[in-house]
Amino acid sequence: MINHFLSLILISLILTNCASNDPYYQDTYSHNEIKQVHNVFYGTLISMKPVHIELNNDRNVSGIVSGAVLGGFLGNTIGGGTGRNLATASGVIMGGLVGQHIQNMNNKANGVALEIRKDNGHVVMIIQKQSINHYVIGQRVMIVSNNNKIITVTPR
Repeated sequence: MINHFLSLILISLILTNCASNDPYYQDTYSHNEIKQVHNVFYGTLISMKPVHIELNNDRNVSGIVSGAVLGGFLGNTIGGGTGRNLATASGVIMGGLVGQHIQNMNNKANGVALEIRKDNGHVVMIIQKQSINHYVIGQRVMIVSNNNKIITVTPR
C-alpha cells in the first residue's frame, strides 16, 4: 500500500514539473511587465510564416532525473534478488528515456514569424508563439514593447 502511495506522489511530482507558465503567447505578461510603461507602435503585416520555438534551452535534466527515479522505484517493486536488481536498473534507464522524451515534447511550440513595416518605415521581424488571433497579410497590427523588448503583437 505504501509503495502505491509513493508511486502516486512521484508521478504527481513529474507531472507538476512538466507543467509550465507560458510567456510566449501574445496575451501573456510576466510579473515584471505589470504596472510598467509600455511603448506602442503600429504597423502593417508584410509577411508571416510558421516557425518552431524551443521554449527552454537550458538543458534542464529534471525530466530525465524524475523519470529515472520513478522508473527505478517501479522497477524495484518487481521480483526479488538479481531479477529485482535488473528490473530496477532497467526501470532507471527506461524511466530516464521516457522523462527526457516528455520534457522534449513540452519544450517545443508552434510559433509565427511576423514581418511588419512600422509606420515610421522600418521593417521588423517578430517571432512569437502562435495564438488564437489570426493574422492576414496587409493587416494593421499593434506592437507593444518595453525597453527594446517586444512583448506582444496583436491585430488591430
